[in-house]
Amino acid sequence: MTNINLALIALSDPTRRQIFERLAAGPSPVGVLADGLPVSRPAVSQHLKVLKEAGLVSDESQGTRRIYRIDPAGLGAIRQWLDRFWEVALTAFQAEVARDNERRKDQG
Repeated sequence: MTNINLALIALSDPTRRQIFERLAAGPSPVGVLADGLPVSRPAVSQHLKVLKEAGLVSDESQGTRRIYRIDPAGLGAIRQWLDRFWEVALTAFQAEVARDNERRKDQG
């Protein structure tokens, strides 16, 4: 399975999306990420493991804690994948504008 597939599957879970969105505010330990979530700290750790395996987060040890952060490389891969669709849509839009301009010119 490609990293894009793993990332999309990982983010399909609402709790993982919520954890990922919390990490957008900055690096954080599991305990802080778990505050206010309807799941336990061990469950948050499991969600982080899935996000890490998908290449969306990285972690580092700071004393007895692990600090998690969004991995820019994984996020960049998703953006590149999505940008392909944007390019297709933009090209189609440009072609439609050109056709519309031609129709207006022909009408006079």
